[in-house]
Amino acid sequence: MTEIRKQINDALSFIRTKTSMSPSIGIILGTGLGGLADEIEKETVIDYEDIPHFPVSTVESHQGKLIFGKLGGKDVVAMQGRFHYYEGYTMQQITFPVRVMSKKVGLGVDTLFISNAGGGMNPDFQKGDLMIMSDHINLLGDNPLVGPNDDELGVRFPDMSEPYSKDLISLAEKIAAEEKINVRKGVCVAVTGPNLETAAEYKFLRMIGADAVGMSTIPENIVANHMDIKCFGMTIITDMCFPETLVPVNVEEIIAVAKKAEPKMTLLMKKLIERI
Repeated sequence: MTEIRKQINDALSFIRTKTSMSPSIGIILGTGLGGLADEIEKETVIDYEDIPHFPVSTVESHQGKLIFGKLGGKDVVAMQGRFHYYEGYTMQQITFPVRVMSKKVGLGVDTLFISNAGGGMNPDFQKGDLMIMSDHINLLGDNPLVGPNDDELGVRFPDMSEPYSKDLISLAEKIAAEEKINVRKGVCVAVTGPNLETAAEYKFLRMIGADAVGMSTIPENIVANHMDIKCFGMTIITDMCFPETLVPVNVEEIIAVAKKAEPKMTLLMKKLIERI
């Protein structure tokens, strides 16, 4: 048995002392977006620091709890807080919870919902918009699949032609229209951070095809695809990143915008989970 499998089994063994739930749906909640957890009918809540081999969230607004319960009538497991490359974690540590969640070797998840906050670079976007991720660009300078491949977890060269499920995107757009929620759709690019980008960097990122920029999500998505987990991703546009009109922004403002827009995302995610 590989070292990663041993670590997954250690984490699972501990979690199984707390809950017997086998949720089919996983949720990762990003910056300022932990409120969706309030909608879950909780069965069990576990602190990350208690789970073997789990990293611990060090970022403001990331509470560091693994929540089991029901949302939209479905059994779910939600990460209230995630991990980032800039915190000093390896890509393998950042994505370890996705391995633990998975149906292949873990808790039973075959569909993963990922949310984050990001800077908007598409001139059609506005602060507070919801953007459904249609694709991504990885500029983190690393990849969680680098190193020996465990064939029980996934193939050596996983296909990434559909990183975000087209069926889930289509259903989300239909629900958004029904609920009169204005949604955008676009490409998310991930950079390391933790500094925000310069005007020249925003110009470059827009030129290569990105609509929004963040510091997370892509590693989790890559590992989910490696393990045959369908993904749906959503970004709340928290600040506008146009090189010609760039103004200083701080994390408190970003979190405030995310929290204001979160009820729309919560409703959309909940309805989407109900319908799958």
